Amino acid sequence: MRESIAVNDRVADFDEQIVEQLEHIFEPDLGLDVYNLGFIYGIDIDEAGDCEVTMTFSEMGCACSEDVPKAIRESLAKIDGIRQVTTKIVWEPVWQLSMISRVGRITLGINPKGRVR
Repeated sequence: MRESIAVNDRVADFDEQIVEQLEHIFEPDLGLDVYNLGFIYGIDIDEAGDCEVTMTFSEMGCACSEDVPKAIRESLAKIDGIRQVTTKIVWEPVWQLSMISRVGRITLGINPKGRVR
């Protein structure tokens, strides 16, 4: 799990499975998954298996602002031990290019300083 994602202790039990699911949910305009884009700010799983994902988008009014949260809810709910998933969209902190992972930067052709090649 990326260090930039706030998680509680229960998330460790599902870490690899969560990352795998999130890496298959793409933001269609940018062509990269929500995990490597840095859209996921937090994941919390309680004792009952209820999961809350705190996330953002690159801009307000993003065309995928309904489809992506729905895909996250459906994908993470497939993980054994996760009962129900809710998504919480936030706009603070504002998403920035610096939030993209190294893998994401390579995929998008962005060098480490954030300049597009």
